[in-house]
Amino acid sequence: MSDQRAQLVADGYDAMIDTWESWKAQIDDDPRAEWCEELAWRLVPGARVLELGCGGGTTETRQLASRFELTGIDLSAAQLERARARVPEAVFRQADLAEVEFDPASFDAVAAFYSFNHVPRELLGGLFGRIHSWLVPGGWLLATLGASDLEGWTGEWLGAEMFFSGWPPETSRRLLTEAGFELERDELVTISEPEGDATFHWILARR
Repeated sequence: MSDQRAQLVADGYDAMIDTWESWKAQIDDDPRAEWCEELAWRLVPGARVLELGCGGGTTETRQLASRFELTGIDLSAAQLERARARVPEAVFRQADLAEVEFDPASFDAVAAFYSFNHVPRELLGGLFGRIHSWLVPGGWLLATLGASDLEGWTGEWLGAEMFFSGWPPETSRRLLTEAGFELERDELVTISEPEGDATFHWILARR
């Protein structure tokens, strides 16, 4: 990890490992499961899937690993330790998703549930381009993006210091298209977080 932002996010998710899971469990209308299945039915058994920001082995991580050859990337050592215990069949690696590199055509699909929200938004265009190169022709990207114009915010979240950033949907669409993706499904979804409603930009895109 080469910058303070990455270390801050890593330390934050180390510190809130149990708090985050309790918080997430209170959200009844998170569409993760639906979108995860939307991706899964498009893939053949044993397909190579990369999850960026896998956390501690969520339900979606376990579902993907049970059907596909899963590689998970996360900044948090504590989250990865839990993920390895929960999902031993997957391969996990500690890395900053803003910097990690893979060979071209390494994966059939890439999934990122909310993790792009912790990347400085000015890096997202380049990251989308790299992800495009990691996918085989016809490969899929499933991503949850922010839905507001947030240059960068650092503050307390769930008892730990955290960083958030994001583009409004029209900018994210443009960046994905410029990276070479075709948007197959594109929706704004509002969920009921414990602190109040929050809207996110869900994308399913094809290389």
